[in-house]
Amino acid sequence: MKRHINIAITLLIISTLCGCKGYEKMLKSTDYDAKYEAAMRYYNEESYSRARQLFENLALYYRGNEHAEDIAWYYGQSLLKSGYYYNAAYQFKVFTKRYPYSKNVEEAAFLSAYCQYMESPSHTLDQKTTKEAITELEQFAERYPQSTHIPEVNSYLDELRGKLMQKDYEIAVGYYNTESYRAAVVALNQFLNNYPDSPHREDAMYLIIKSGYIYAINSREDKMKERLQQVVGNFDKFAVTFSNSKHLTECQNIYTSCKAELAKIEAAEKNN
Repeated sequence: MKRHINIAITLLIISTLCGCKGYEKMLKSTDYDAKYEAAMRYYNEESYSRARQLFENLALYYRGNEHAEDIAWYYGQSLLKSGYYYNAAYQFKVFTKRYPYSKNVEEAAFLSAYCQYMESPSHTLDQKTTKEAITELEQFAERYPQSTHIPEVNSYLDELRGKLMQKDYEIAVGYYNTESYRAAVVALNQFLNNYPDSPHREDAMYLIIKSGYIYAINSREDKMKERLQQVVGNFDKFAVTFSNSKHLTECQNIYTSCKAELAKIEAAEKNN
């Protein structure tokens, strides 16, 4: 039994080595018709890495030829299915420009956007790629509003916009955590303007009140009154919007302190 297993393993190794030699020979071959058939065979066998390299080789030779469109399409598919999303996105975008009347042009436009979506990193990293993916998905939805991919596109857009929202929120909170209270107020207000329906809205408004108060009481005398009044106004909005907030008691205490400070300032102004 062990002998039979060893023989099977040996035959498998030999077969693999022969296959590798045959593939390497095909890569160097100038018989492009045979190379095209081999590329299609590898693709259909789901050997996408080998298919990808052959299609890449064929793309230059067959440019403008009757096979050029199919090669461009399957090259993009091979890149996608090999996990080369950045290159696949570029390839599908080129496909839509080069073959605008192709039966696959809508699918290529979607896959270009999808590959950009797949390249989007964690929200903790730079979001340039995320913004590019959002733009491309939005353009697809605008160009193909009746596409069967629209529900999928909307789901991707929600996810990507959620990343941007989380990134912006954490940046704004970061100013508060580093005691940059003026910057925190500005960033948190901008966050609320950009994401009015954010699940972080309550906490953002709370931190605006808290940061605004600390910033105000440490201001110059000629600026303190105006800044305390802003805190009072922000508390009024918060109390109406989140009347059952877990932060309400703390915010009420800040409001009371603001009113007391304002009373002192107004009394001093009268005496002067």
